[in-house]
Amino acid sequence: MSYPNTYYKQTIAETNVRPALSGMVECDSVIIGGGLAGLTTALQLARAGQSVIVLEAESVGFGASGRNGGFVSPGFATGSDNIARMAGTEAARQIHRLSIEGVEFVRETIETLKIEEARPQPGITSVLRYDEGGSLKAHADEMRRIYGYELDYLSTDEVRSVLKSDRYFHALRDRKAFHMHPLNYLRGLAREIERLGGRIYEGSAATGSVLDSAEKTVSTSGGSVRARHVVFTTGGYTGPLNGRLKRSFLPIATYVMLSEEAPELIRTAIATTDAIGDNRRAGDYYRVVEGGKRLLWGGRITTRAASPAALAGELRREMVGTYPQLKDLKTELAWSGLMSYARHLMPQIGEMQAGVWHCTAFGGHGLNTTAIGGKLVAEGILGQSDRYKLFKPFGLVWAGGYAGLAVAQLTYWKLQAQDWWRERAA
Repeated sequence: MSYPNTYYKQTIAETNVRPALSGMVECDSVIIGGGLAGLTTALQLARAGQSVIVLEAESVGFGASGRNGGFVSPGFATGSDNIARMAGTEAARQIHRLSIEGVEFVRETIETLKIEEARPQPGITSVLRYDEGGSLKAHADEMRRIYGYELDYLSTDEVRSVLKSDRYFHALRDRKAFHMHPLNYLRGLAREIERLGGRIYEGSAATGSVLDSAEKTVSTSGGSVRARHVVFTTGGYTGPLNGRLKRSFLPIATYVMLSEEAPELIRTAIATTDAIGDNRRAGDYYRVVEGGKRLLWGGRITTRAASPAALAGELRREMVGTYPQLKDLKTELAWSGLMSYARHLMPQIGEMQAGVWHCTAFGGHGLNTTAIGGKLVAEGILGQSDRYKLFKPFGLVWAGGYAGLAVAQLTYWKLQAQDWWRERAA
């Protein structure tokens, strides 16, 4: 297996290695990319009786899908106002309902397939780092009124009773959201795809394609696949195979670290099993793992992958700045991963041309949106629905290349400065 050294690799439930593609094979649909979007698409197609092949350049879940924070909650990387501005108010509401459906899909899949090793844990709490509880109450009211979705408002005293930090004020707790071991979940999906007759080839990067005829061909160094449908589901590690797709999003790096075992010390700061995220654009996200023995802490984004060890120092400063009582908590491991972000910060889901589909750009909110994205693409291929068209306003627009990366980094610094001033004014 070709996984980087992460907490998820160290706690992987099974180590089955899949073969590389060799020779010519045929199927109904070939999926390029064995992450969350690709495997969900393949699962839904296989459940409907299609013959499916997944081509993965490394091992299933090698990219951001298998090394993220593990948060499964509704929403997208951008806010509802931006979505409504681009798609319209009613479409925005339908799109948000899809994000809720994505959370339920993951939950039901874990239960149905008995993926116990995914270790789902209920509860995600989103905290404010400034004193403005009215905005959270208004948001909770809106979610209840429009979607029938309940969020629990927590006062500053309630927040600080479980998060022992004067950095935090108000919060919203989502009881239906949860967190989990994403790599074990992915490998559970892969097992089910294969049980249903699907084939997954690892170490099989797609190197060429012929897509203009009714029967498409995708090539690797060891073989080729003929299929009626091709689905591109690669993200931050996308190569040059599909230039239009590669130009439509930016690879953005984020970072995670894992603490030593220190349950008593951790409890002096964090007295909840909820996953926690703050309100900043590139804020901290963290949760206790192994029954509270360790702390998994993520944050920061960069437009170029930096050394995880160096970024771990910045993550530690964030952690200790929030929880001074954790200053002696040692870091055992740190890693990074590349997410894909479009300029509009929304997933890119749809049909590029007849029989050629894409499902990508889930940066920052992938575990629920990859699930619903894969489900929508499968529905489109099977002719069950055209719900994927809700994402038509968020197309494959050019992300700006190197200039786009520079703009993204400047935007990040600007947002950091705004967050800093807002907190100081609180």
